[in-house]
Amino acid sequence: MAVRIVKPVPERALALRAPTLSGTEAAESQSESPGIPDPEVTDKAERRRFTAKYKLSVLQQVDASTEPGSKGAILRREGLYSSNLNTWRRQRDEGSLAALTPKQRGRKAAPADPVALENEQLRKDNVRLAKRLKQAELIIDVQKKVSQLLGITLATPPESEID
Repeated sequence: MAVRIVKPVPERALALRAPTLSGTEAAESQSESPGIPDPEVTDKAERRRFTAKYKLSVLQQVDASTEPGSKGAILRREGLYSSNLNTWRRQRDEGSLAALTPKQRGRKAAPADPVALENEQLRKDNVRLAKRLKQAELIIDVQKKVSQLLGITLATPPESEID
């Protein structure tokens, strides 16, 4: 009597052999079997971002590995390239944890123009002083009317002091 050995079928092969289901049936089957990955492709791929702590931990793991092929195994496990390690080592050598934080992408903000800043400040001062002048003129007009009602004569300043 011959003994037949049955090999376990990998999950990937099961996913390929699964019958085609409608949208609702597929959603129900996904909730029932969490081992099968969702084949849905996202609309737009996002760029991977690595934190400084993650970069340092990977660098420490790679630096601590001594067995042949262990560095490649770490890179495959993390989904990284050796160029990532070279860049991260250079950043680590140039500075501390702050050098490993990702840079802001896109256009850099234009430096503030000191003339424009001074111009804006002068405009604000001009508006503030114009309000105070209007208030002072109103107070002077009220004082003139009160002095006329009471019959008090006010001394008028000479013309040279007005200008």
